[in-house]
Amino acid sequence: MPEPLLTARLSRRFPHFRLQVALELTAPLTVLFGPSAAGKSTVLRLIAGLDHAGEGRITLEGRTLLDTQQRLHVPAGQRGIGYLPQRAALFPHRTVAQNIAFGIRRLNRAEREQRIDEMLALVDAQALRDRKPPQLSGGESQRIAIARALAPRPRLLLLDEPLAALDAAAKPPIVACLQRSGIPLLYVSHDLAEIWNLPAHALLLEAGQITARGPLRDVLAPHRAQLLTQLQS
Repeated sequence: MPEPLLTARLSRRFPHFRLQVALELTAPLTVLFGPSAAGKSTVLRLIAGLDHAGEGRITLEGRTLLDTQQRLHVPAGQRGIGYLPQRAALFPHRTVAQNIAFGIRRLNRAEREQRIDEMLALVDAQALRDRKPPQLSGGESQRIAIARALAPRPRLLLLDEPLAALDAAAKPPIVACLQRSGIPLLYVSHDLAEIWNLPAHALLLEAGQITARGPLRDVLAPHRAQLLTQLQS
């Protein structure tokens, strides 16, 4: 069995429930699935370092990012983890190329331009290079947001319902872009149709607890009718 890319033990209390999860990521694509308010977004934000766990420990490729017992908390920007929220706002007065360049300012100009070209090719958006966000469709904007998140070459990319605002026809090309990236993904979704055909490992999160894990269809098939009722109502 391969060594896990990421291991996380996380605990945090909320007024109505306690989030308490233990997970290991070994697959290139892991889907975190569950009903609304189960704690999915919180798990991503804790792993990214954007929120603080009450108790926990996180390692990425053997490097400790969080250990509450040792009072260790590596800041979000130093974790090597990318994070794409559901609505990733682009800078409206900057071009597409300038938006992608934002996270790779440490590179010299030639390297930046090469990386921008690579990211635009990855998301099939070369023709959009000089446009500004108000000139883009919803699907185009999300492709550029993904390119910006991938440009720094994170060790892991966290995706919080990245396609929720898009219509069904716009989703498959963007999923294909993500799969082509070669970056390991932890992907939160509430849409069964969106993820059903993905070659993914799945974690089912309910009321702050991981209640099932394994190959995606094995995990979700027994719950499909119940989850369709919960998640698509």
